Amino acid sequence: MGRIRGAPVSWKREVDGIEQRRRRAAELGGAEAVAKQHELGRLTVRERIDALVDDGSFREQGPIAGESQVGEDGELLSFSPANYVLGLARIDGRPCVVGGEDFTQRGGSPSPAGLRKSVYAEELACRYRLPLVRFLQGGGGSVAGTRGQGPRTAGDPVYAPHRFASIAQAMATAPVVSAAVGAVAGFPAARLVASHLALMTRHTAQVLVAGPAVVERALGETRSKEELGGARVHERSGVVDNVVEDEREAFDAIRTFLGFLPTHVGELPPRLESADDLGRREEELLSIVPRNRRRIYDMRRIVALVFDRGSFFEMTRAYGRSQITGLARLNGQAVGVWANDTRYYAGAMTADGARKVRRFVDLCDTFHLPVVSLVDEPGFMLGSEAEKAGTIRYGTEALFAVVQSTVPWASVIVRKTYGVAAAAHFGPEAYVLAWPSAEGGALPIEGGVAVAFRREIEAAPDPDARRRELEEAFAAGRSPFPRAEAFGVNDLIDPRRTRPVLCDWIDWIQPRLRDHVGPRHHSIRP
Repeated sequence: MGRIRGAPVSWKREVDGIEQRRRRAAELGGAEAVAKQHELGRLTVRERIDALVDDGSFREQGPIAGESQVGEDGELLSFSPANYVLGLARIDGRPCVVGGEDFTQRGGSPSPAGLRKSVYAEELACRYRLPLVRFLQGGGGSVAGTRGQGPRTAGDPVYAPHRFASIAQAMATAPVVSAAVGAVAGFPAARLVASHLALMTRHTAQVLVAGPAVVERALGETRSKEELGGARVHERSGVVDNVVEDEREAFDAIRTFLGFLPTHVGELPPRLESADDLGRREEELLSIVPRNRRRIYDMRRIVALVFDRGSFFEMTRAYGRSQITGLARLNGQAVGVWANDTRYYAGAMTADGARKVRRFVDLCDTFHLPVVSLVDEPGFMLGSEAEKAGTIRYGTEALFAVVQSTVPWASVIVRKTYGVAAAAHFGPEAYVLAWPSAEGGALPIEGGVAVAFRREIEAAPDPDARRRELEEAFAAGRSPFPRAEAFGVNDLIDPRRTRPVLCDWIDWIQPRLRDHVGPRHHSIRP
């Protein structure tokens, strides 16, 4: 068949239009806007993605989404790319979804196409069951609307799916990591916390429900972005898990965190070859816990001595500080680590600590991470401030998270196990080990003596001396041997054997882990 007379010989003009739009999209908001971003000490969203993912692996979705103007002959006159960049890529060889706001256009406030791409991010992660990484820098919605021409009055149709449905589904499907790398307010701030790991850069990010102008108009409160939602605020508020010094450190944290987790809930976490001796016995463990019960010690040092060398990735360190949570490896197996930090409230569980524990246990149960608990729990935090904080409610919520978890647990009683809070450290069918320094009971000795012997102490010629005498007598009777002899623990061990014994346990639980894959379910919590 011959060519139709007068028809074009090829589609070159249209292909040229594609390439023109691609080049414009790569320029983001233009050279001047990009330079300003760099002056503020921030990378562009495309630079962030390139720095995080494996070289050459990024496959953009909607690369020419945006708005264009064309002449009468079809010539491209102008093009404004969507201010959200999204695509599929690989991190350390494993597939993922990665995206983020382009702050060089509209300050990150979504354009129509940018909004569509951002909505698609969670849909894409759910569809392909892939980890999702978000870089957040933007102010969310605007009273001017997505087109900058005033608010949209019609809204979404009544049959539209709920915007947060896919966000919630993504968290139930695969790992989600978000990093605030600039000012984040409104909806992007909600997205930040809807993550398994939320990061923010120390010097360039703020996380806000609303910015200073809105706060001042609503409350008459004059505060800067940093005062409202800077790193000093949120590393203690629990809004973010970790504060990183800069964007490069954020990339390292993202890679490390994802390395502990499976691609999705239908898989087990990757188990790596370990160069660390699974039979390693550290002499330091024999004397690390002081005989003087009132003296503190370094629980993180115990973590470093027991788990694979250099593998501990701590999360939410400055929030709920009496509780230590993080990920580590035992003979290459990824595990969740929960321990008490005796330097804060003697390790007692505060309201914030309980919230931290509940969220951490859910993370481990969702992604099939066995939990190892190093226990030195004196009980729930006491006093008027603890009561105002609702400690017993949040503590019971943490207890429910533990008893409803189905992942294997190993609990090592390092020193104290007192009160209701101690029960939270032992998951269902936990493998329980105890050190010679272990002690426990309904109440800590000091409080129990004060209650049970109040009148005797008050009547003594020297009440303080009598109190100490009673406390020392009861402390001497809190030997771990009766519990071990009654088979109340699986084993009472030399602390130096902790790593070898736990590495054996890791091998024993492999069949249970294989049966654990799939989504998790639990009932209502207090």
